[in-house]
Amino acid sequence: MLNARTLAGIADGSVTLVFRRWEAPRVRAGGSQVTAVGVVSFDRVEEVDPAAITEEEIAAAGLSSREELTRLLDRRPGRVHRVEVSLAGPDPRLALREQLPDAAGLADLEARLARMDAGRHGPWTRTVLRWIADHPGVVSTELAEHVGRERFALKADIRRLKALGLTISLDVGYRLSPRGHALLEHLERS
Repeated sequence: MLNARTLAGIADGSVTLVFRRWEAPRVRAGGSQVTAVGVVSFDRVEEVDPAAITEEEIAAAGLSSREELTRLLDRRPGRVHRVEVSLAGPDPRLALREQLPDAAGLADLEARLARMDAGRHGPWTRTVLRWIADHPGVVSTELAEHVGRERFALKADIRRLKALGLTISLDVGYRLSPRGHALLEHLERS
């Protein structure tokens, strides 16, 4: 929902509104989303008449003109919604990936990985963590070939590991976080 330009504006406070065309809102007031700049809060969501959008609101959305707003909104059908946004705080995964788990934390992470491994792809978490540890910064296509998975589905699974603070996304590929290394060492000792 939020491109890099919009995220930069939210981060520096210059963007406080987002306009989207949806059949039904895809975000709700009080919700949030973890993004590249931190946690973005959706403070208010309401349907609006596009003709009633003011020049001040267009500027608050980080847009240069009504024409730019129209191009943005004309990309899809639906009703126009105004979303008030703010930066709620840093990405919690950043701090999490530096936290080394204690015995209870290791047991919890091991249980979470077991639930992931119980899915339709079978056991994959240890293989992926080990591969990333051994091949930091290698393009995800190679990892997908190594484990025999479709690249985009595998990347979605790696995002699940990232949400646990285990991996770090690089410009190309991934690396394990300190937390991920600690867990992998624990798993390989077990």
